[in-house]
Amino acid sequence: MPLLRRLALLLSAVLTATGAAVPAAAASGSCLPAGGGPACQVWTGKVVRVGDGDTVLVDVAGDGTNNPRWIRLINAQAMEFTVYSSIPSRRRGECHALAAAARFEQLVKAGGGVVRMTAQHASSSSRNRPLRAVEVRINGVWHDVGLDLIRHGLALWQPFKGEWAWNGSYRVAEARAAREGLNLFDTDSCGSGPYQSAALTAVVNYDAEGLDDQNLNGEWVRIDNASRYAVPIGGWWVRDSGLRRYTFPAGTVVPAGGSVWVHVGKGRDTATHKYWGLTAPVFDNPTDDEQALGDGAYVFDPRGDLRAWMQYP
Repeated sequence: MPLLRRLALLLSAVLTATGAAVPAAAASGSCLPAGGGPACQVWTGKVVRVGDGDTVLVDVAGDGTNNPRWIRLINAQAMEFTVYSSIPSRRRGECHALAAAARFEQLVKAGGGVVRMTAQHASSSSRNRPLRAVEVRINGVWHDVGLDLIRHGLALWQPFKGEWAWNGSYRVAEARAAREGLNLFDTDSCGSGPYQSAALTAVVNYDAEGLDDQNLNGEWVRIDNASRYAVPIGGWWVRDSGLRRYTFPAGTVVPAGGSVWVHVGKGRDTATHKYWGLTAPVFDNPTDDEQALGDGAYVFDPRGDLRAWMQYP
């Protein structure tokens, strides 16, 4: 037996004999609650508390520590908190942020605080938080928290490369929430905003001509105004499913029957062409394979209402 292997076995025996915790390897199983799809690594744990609409503090069973870890939901992006607290009444955040956290807590409570977590790669992380799909068991059936939040319009579908098992179901869930005008996709759910009746739509050109990283300004979001009146959008903002956002400067106006473009790269602003100033592409190209990659562009008014969007594919 190799020396390193003998030393590892000896250390394990010593830890066991002294009562020290020995970290357990993750089990393997289906990524999805109903089965099917690729194989995943699987962990279980007990929720300590919900941090916000896409983050939860979990005491992971068998990890050999007494330190709970913050877990970030795979492929689901809720709106952001500005004030975090374990006491719900003290929380503050963007429109829909508190509702997403409340729904997360409701699901965790219904599942008795026990969660099943899955990932295709144990090393997947976001801001030093493990990326995991989180499931709760309700009436004997495992339910995917991220899928529930997206289906109710409380989170955006945010694909992570390498963790694609959920993309197919998540993007369908977002499309259904959008069609039904639920929560985020209810354009005046945060209160009647400016020019609420304006017929605004969004188009994203995610595949620039040539190589995306060499033609950043060929990747853009266009806001179209089918109304018969101009719509000022200074202070409005556009984002992808991640946290990157561009805020329109004061004085920006979408002409009646016209459009305003936001180009991803750098340039000199004009009345109708604005520049995000980024140094890398924002919008992933979609795939028609089992990974089902894609993204979306989302336009918000100053009240936090989502006023125009395009999910692709």
